[in-house]
Formats: sequence, structure tokens, C-alpha cells
Amino acid sequence: MTPGAVVLQGRSIHPGSAQGEALVSRMGISFFGGVDPETGTVVEKGHDLEGQRISGKVLVFPTGKGSTVGSYTLYRMKKTGTAPAAILNEECEPITAVGCILAGIPCVDRLPLDRIRPGDFLRIDGTAGRVESGNPGTGIP
Repeated sequence: MTPGAVVLQGRSIHPGSAQGEALVSRMGISFFGGVDPETGTVVEKGHDLEGQRISGKVLVFPTGKGSTVGSYTLYRMKKTGTAPAAILNEECEPITAVGCILAGIPCVDRLPLDRIRPGDFLRIDGTAGRVESGNPGTGIP
């Protein structure tokens, strides 16, 4: 652990490790129809991340929504290099969980997402269900 870092403990949905900048939404995300799998851009009209790319980011959102095809969309995104590095949820529903498992994306839920800010640098240990802020003094309060 980085000296001065803050750690949040959640539940492992899919193991693995990742790190990157937090892209935070307070809205649910549908990967089928809400995200362009070719570009990794959120295309859902009115979404708080509309127009932003999720590729390579630690995607933080409360829960998934939409069609079960969203699981396969995450898998497709992983294969084309447009997937998020990791996914953090308050409550991971089956569509997102299956997508992360198929695509090999680290996923942790049961986290207090209000403690993660956009732009925080995060390290994810999906096996232990642990999220560490890499921004001592400016990361997770």
C-alpha cells in the first residue's frame, strides 16, 4: 500500500488488478445502446457521462441497467481495446457482472462511491475487493 493512501474495502465480483483515472457517474450505465463499443464513448442522451470515453478508465457508477446484450458488449469492447480498465459499483447487477467475467475486467462492488471523485488515481485489487487511492491527501477523503 502507498504511504498516506486511503483504502476502500468492497466485494470482489471479478478478480484481477488494474489502475487508472476514475471516471465517475452518479447514473446507471447500459453498455448496450448507452456506450459505443467501437469508440468506448458514452452515447446515451442526457447521461452525465455523455460524450466521454470510458476506455482505459476505472469506471465508477452505482449499477448497470438495460439489456443482457450489455454483457457481450463489454466483452466486445475488451477485444477491441475500448473497455474500461476496471468497474466499481455500489451494487453490481448480473449484466455488468457477467460482462466483466467474460471480458476479464476487474470488478468490485459494495463500495461507498461518494468517496471517489472524478480524476482520482485508483489501484484496484479485484481479487481482494480492495480499492486504493493513489492520490495521498487529494484522493478518497
